[in-house]
Amino acid sequence: MKRVNVIGGGLAGSEACFYLLKKGYEVHLYERRPLVDDKAHETDLFGELVCSNSLKSNQLDNACGLLKEEMRCLCSLTMESAAKTSVPSGNALSVDRTLFAQENTAKLLSFPNLIIHREDVSKLPEGPTILATGPLTSSSLMEELTSMLGKGTMSFFDASAPIVDKASIDFSKAYFKSRYSQDDEAYINCPFSKEEYTNFVTAVLGAEKALLHSFDTQYFEGCLPVEVIASRGFETLRHGPLKPFGLETPDGKRPYAVLQLRQDNKLGDAYNLVGFQTNLTYPEQRRVFRMIPGLENATFIRYGLMHRNSYIDSPRLLNPDLSLKARDDVWVAGQLSGVEGYVESAAFGILAAIHLDRRLQGLPLLLPPTNTILGALSQYVTTLGSIKFTPMNANWALIPNSGKSRRQECVKESLDAIKSYREAIL
Repeated sequence: MKRVNVIGGGLAGSEACFYLLKKGYEVHLYERRPLVDDKAHETDLFGELVCSNSLKSNQLDNACGLLKEEMRCLCSLTMESAAKTSVPSGNALSVDRTLFAQENTAKLLSFPNLIIHREDVSKLPEGPTILATGPLTSSSLMEELTSMLGKGTMSFFDASAPIVDKASIDFSKAYFKSRYSQDDEAYINCPFSKEEYTNFVTAVLGAEKALLHSFDTQYFEGCLPVEVIASRGFETLRHGPLKPFGLETPDGKRPYAVLQLRQDNKLGDAYNLVGFQTNLTYPEQRRVFRMIPGLENATFIRYGLMHRNSYIDSPRLLNPDLSLKARDDVWVAGQLSGVEGYVESAAFGILAAIHLDRRLQGLPLLLPPTNTILGALSQYVTTLGSIKFTPMNANWALIPNSGKSRRQECVKESLDAIKSYREAIL
């Protein structure tokens, strides 16, 4: 039985392990939790979600929704676990994050060929290795990568949103409704009048932020802290996380702005503030977010938290199969490779495992078709462009000629292509 190493038990590492365990490898999984508290995770479970419990849209005409379907075709652990632990969230796929991580962990532990090492890896081990340490890669390991790769290691900031106790929400003001025609009432909505919105934004702009120490302040544009969005203009929140469109109140009135809360667990007693990633201090979160109509007496189960996301300059450092040019028996998976988002990270765990397996079997490189979201993302992170490399999530701009007029045709082409790819790698 051939040995392979997987460093990191997040979504990408879990997917890589799942694929390789099924292929019969002896997989040595290195995970530093609970030995090391990274200040973001709360458990030692595999595939724990940190920032949100949402895996985004399930609609196939949405790029991330299509990527999820491609992953299902490739027998994704993430998709299997999500199907068993989902919670209501309209057209999105959201999960009970604790049950989801427990499901991931139970499935991996069911394999006798999995050996778990609870340790903080500071140096890359010998032999075939998938590096899936994610955005929270330890400083010691990042130092080794920097030494090996030069100036190709970078970072940006990301944040999580607060979670509140449903029982503390004032339903004389809040109401259940999903945006537009999603055929359910999965979200709790807190409507603002113009005056309430003005007072709230003023408070956000004046609130105290947590220190970021010596880190830089580059943010990922797809997941900006609410205070950063507000700083870009007084009305920006109304056109972002607080947009009111499609969320009329039960008496038919259109609010000036609306905060949505999404169910965070199966029990339905915890809800997170959608789009409210933040770096405000805990006392300021409690003070400012209690200005939201309906949350005046909110009990916070968890406050929002800012953390640093590390990634590498993949187009300059990776081979087409996601292996390092500086050491080609190390494959980089997940967010460290420069993809952004839960689903994208998990997908690259599968892809790195596919490439490792084919290499060890002496089979030729087989890249996913570029008319799939998976293939287009892979091409993006391994192809040298003329602009500075920045993290990327699933989006239709990655696939040429995929405008709305051809969207359904592109979906069919993608699904046909990923099925052919699956048959080729089996």
